[in-house]
Amino acid sequence: MRKLLKFTAAMLLAGSAVAVVVYASIIDAPQRQAGRRAMFALNTPVPVLAAQARLSDVPVYFDGVGSARARSIATVRPQVDGRIISINFKEGQDVQAGDVLAKIDPATYQAQLDQAVAKKALDEVQLANAQRDLDRYTKLGGNIVAEKTIDAQRATVGQLEAQIKQDDAAIANARAFLDYTTIRAPFSGRTGIRMVDVGNLVRASDAGIVVITEIRPISVLFTLPQQQLSAVNAAIAKGPVIVEALDTNNRIPLDHGTLEVVDNQVDPTTGTVRMKADFPNANMQLWPGQFVNVRVLVDTLKQVVVVPTPAVQRGPNGAFAYVVQPDDTVALRSLTVKQQDEKHAVVAAGVNPGDRVVTTGFARLKDGSQVAVTSGSDDGGPVNAASATVLAPAKGETTGASERRGKRGDGEGRRRRGAGQTDGRDKDNAAARKAAGGATQPSSPQ
Repeated sequence: MRKLLKFTAAMLLAGSAVAVVVYASIIDAPQRQAGRRAMFALNTPVPVLAAQARLSDVPVYFDGVGSARARSIATVRPQVDGRIISINFKEGQDVQAGDVLAKIDPATYQAQLDQAVAKKALDEVQLANAQRDLDRYTKLGGNIVAEKTIDAQRATVGQLEAQIKQDDAAIANARAFLDYTTIRAPFSGRTGIRMVDVGNLVRASDAGIVVITEIRPISVLFTLPQQQLSAVNAAIAKGPVIVEALDTNNRIPLDHGTLEVVDNQVDPTTGTVRMKADFPNANMQLWPGQFVNVRVLVDTLKQVVVVPTPAVQRGPNGAFAYVVQPDDTVALRSLTVKQQDEKHAVVAAGVNPGDRVVTTGFARLKDGSQVAVTSGSDDGGPVNAASATVLAPAKGETTGASERRGKRGDGEGRRRRGAGQTDGRDKDNAAARKAAGGATQPSSPQ
């Protein structure tokens, strides 16, 4: 009985030892790996991307939102009643001023013109006859023809002369109505969707035949805050102000024009000022009613220090940047930013031309950190930090050789760490099997 108790106790002790060894191997492995990674990270330069500060001329733009508007728009309506006998345009066609758009049956109006012309001819004959009678009465004198008769004949001549003038007016009126049967374009532009077809009876009070809009050139109405009004007026005083129309993403310029009008009052409700710019619209990129983004060029900063926008960081004390030193360390410098957009920042103080500023890789960066620098893009655009080289090239070694050496070193390190972990696990398992075997072997009876 005593031997059985000893055997059971030995088995329990052996099992506990095996459990402790296995648990220690499981728990200690991630901690050892994390510790090795932490030590490796502390001893490795921080990979960063850097760009060089440079001198450049920087334009100053004011951004606004507006809508395109046709410079001229007209609804072509008939001026006389009649039946449409022809439509002489296609929907969406560019027409010139004076082009024939449609024709109304002119028969009635031609007859009225002919009637007015005939009436004038009749009155002219009567006037000629009255004039001859007056001449005869005048030659005979007052001794033969009474003065009253001469005066009456003179009045008849005057009446017929007035009648001729009335006939001329009637002819002009009839000719105008006849001309109205030919409907012409009032100005150069583009036709819209036709509102009437051939054969329809139209009247002067109808909705119209077609709408014509002038889209080359075209205008854009937009607003700017009242705080920017003084700068815009100062730019106008220097000369024509350039305005750009951009797409909805503010990336692609659609057209370039000039500022034409600044409204004479500020809207007290919104605190903005309306402005109008004209664009040639040669490529038909702007359309009436289209919403567009605009930016107004009000000034150009000459030879200022420019850095990529990602290099400018914000902290409790304001804007700052990390400047790469000759010994591949970084120094934190406070910045005075004069102007900034999504790509570039104009720095008034804190960075000098030629300084290299960090644009990517701020996660483990601090003042005085050792860095491995890869040149970034000068435009400040997003750059993939994963493509940066981690190891700096050795003395006399090219960048390509350094990259290959770094890749080989990383591969060898991973293989060594994997082999070390495998060897450790094998040793732990062997020790566990040995302890278990020694515990399960029964003792010989005495």
